[in-house]
Amino acid sequence: MKNELMTRDNFRNAVFERDEHKCVICGNPAQDAHHIIERRLWSDGGYYLNNGASLCGEHHIKAEQTILTCDDIRRAIGIEKVILPEQLYDDNEYDKWGNILLSNGTRVKGELFFDESVQKVMQDGDVLRFFVPYVKYPRTYHFPWSENLQNDDRMMDDVSNFIGKEVIVTIKKDGENTSCYFDGYVHARSIDSSNHPSRNYIKNILGSVYYELPEGWRICAENVYAKHSIKYMNLDSYLLVFSIWNEKNQCLSWDETVEWCELLGLKTVQPIYCGIWDEAKIKGLWETIKHGYDGEQFEEGYVVRVTDSFNYGEFRKCVGKFVRKDHVQTHAFWLKQKLEPNELKK
Repeated sequence: MKNELMTRDNFRNAVFERDEHKCVICGNPAQDAHHIIERRLWSDGGYYLNNGASLCGEHHIKAEQTILTCDDIRRAIGIEKVILPEQLYDDNEYDKWGNILLSNGTRVKGELFFDESVQKVMQDGDVLRFFVPYVKYPRTYHFPWSENLQNDDRMMDDVSNFIGKEVIVTIKKDGENTSCYFDGYVHARSIDSSNHPSRNYIKNILGSVYYELPEGWRICAENVYAKHSIKYMNLDSYLLVFSIWNEKNQCLSWDETVEWCELLGLKTVQPIYCGIWDEAKIKGLWETIKHGYDGEQFEEGYVVRVTDSFNYGEFRKCVGKFVRKDHVQTHAFWLKQKLEPNELKK
């Protein structure tokens, strides 16, 4: 039952019964069957016994304010196995609202951070001051027909959110996810990523443009300076932008992204289709690009996003990817191997 999805009523009854109708923190009569991780972060509602805790009124408020941490609550109950919404990462620690907790006491904004009710409750708890202005790039879900899922990858249940919408399909390059902010800070997928010669080269490119960004904005791009598992011989740039985000953590529309890149002198990832979602046509694109596009020998796959703007919390429904069969994921070792630069167009 611990990891079996329940109805709302069954969840409440099971949580109270397990905890003997007492607050797991202080032992006073329980008033709330509290979701340890907010139910809105779960695609299925999150009604799992190991995501529930009996709390009194006082400790329920502290848990909502994130003064009482998720781990505090789990330890009080004796929950050893942490369960998380599938879009979150097992190697991160999260607060109630899905914000990442860092070891130095600061926090990274999650998908519910800008929700009005979340802002209010965290302000009441005086925890907004702990947040850094940096954001972890979301997990990109694979399409159901993607050929190469790894152990920590996720697949879309369906593609219904794309139906009837205009999308842009771009070549997926074998590089490293990179984010650059209005204050000049640059990181790979992890916001505390270390230095590396390939990253330092990209920082030099971004060092001449970041000051043009409005406060709170960031650029997200593929760093393709170094060879991973594919050697590129004909790149437009060593930095290929795929999205730009504003101070409200909203992804700009594709047209706005292109306009900003033109203003900043940056290149975008290579579009290969733009139009209303057509599943058959998009599936067929792989036959066109699998042996190479624009002079390359072969490609990793493609990425699809809606052309409209969308919020950070909508990412997993608005962006998807296809990765070819047997594509070698090299992140675990390419950073340690001898750096081999890719090549730009002559």
